[in-house]
Amino acid sequence: MMDWTDRYCRMFHRLLSRHALLYTEMVTTGALVHGDQARHLDFDECEHPVALQLGGSEPADLAQCARFGERWGYDEINLNCGCPSERVQRGAFGACLMAEPELVRDLVKAMVDVVSVPVTVKHRIGLGRDESYSMVRDFVGTVAQGGAGVFIVHARNAWLEGLSPKENREKPPLRYEVLLQLQTDFPELQFVLNGGLNQWSEMVHWAARCEGIMIGREAYHSPWCLTHVDREWFGADASIEPHAVIDATVALAQDLVARGEPIRRLTRHMLGLFNGWAGARRWRQMLSDPQALAGNDPQVIRRAFAGLQPPSNLAQLGANASQTIESPQTPG
Repeated sequence: MMDWTDRYCRMFHRLLSRHALLYTEMVTTGALVHGDQARHLDFDECEHPVALQLGGSEPADLAQCARFGERWGYDEINLNCGCPSERVQRGAFGACLMAEPELVRDLVKAMVDVVSVPVTVKHRIGLGRDESYSMVRDFVGTVAQGGAGVFIVHARNAWLEGLSPKENREKPPLRYEVLLQLQTDFPELQFVLNGGLNQWSEMVHWAARCEGIMIGREAYHSPWCLTHVDREWFGADASIEPHAVIDATVALAQDLVARGEPIRRLTRHMLGLFNGWAGARRWRQMLSDPQALAGNDPQVIRRAFAGLQPPSNLAQLGANASQTIESPQTPG
């Protein structure tokens, strides 16, 4: 989710769910140790609970960055061992770390030793076309020795050669049963399922079978699904109304303008909000049109919303099968 789940995206998503745990985009240790820490780490208090996701392979650097994260107020530090991009591989971290479980154990321990917030690990279930269970079993067992108690399992292998990052999210087969076996073999650990969850009924089903679920691109491309989270799992007694979301996003945009920031930093994350409504295409066009956004007027959000017609069963918006979802332009 690099370049996607920035602070503006997270503030918007927080308007849709008060309780879902939000994750930053992956931040490399080099960017924090040698770069502008505030640029990468600053976030709004409204984002809590929020986790800082780190990418790196040096124990000392990760320990230092974990301390930064705790000092900034993050609720969790997450180590990414699942990203397959070539850029990440050149840095010798991300998914290629799965080939070095002892190193990952040491990376986790280095962070656990210096922070009091949880340190978690996000990983794949294997590398390349080898689908043997033993690799991920041994990886989890070894890494847990470093102090990690929560593993976020992207239930696909990572093919480090021959596939683009996009293809790595789609082509290696999903094998959710691997997570179930991990739960059986490591009952003292907690496992969160990630990968391919794009229907609400599927999310509810799997959330009942493990510690939780992580949704990334589905939440981004059809963010209204997040409005069901608080009612389904956190006891909220009412659904969020679209008009209330619009009022809240306009207020958020006004705050950005008051701080001298362009509202496009917010609106670029809102394009898929009303997928499935009549008029959703115009909504997307207005909120991505440079001319419409040139005046930096938060009311452009209301004008875009005025052209929408809600579906007949509003309660099902965002909870339907994924074929009703139109993916907006990929953010850059």
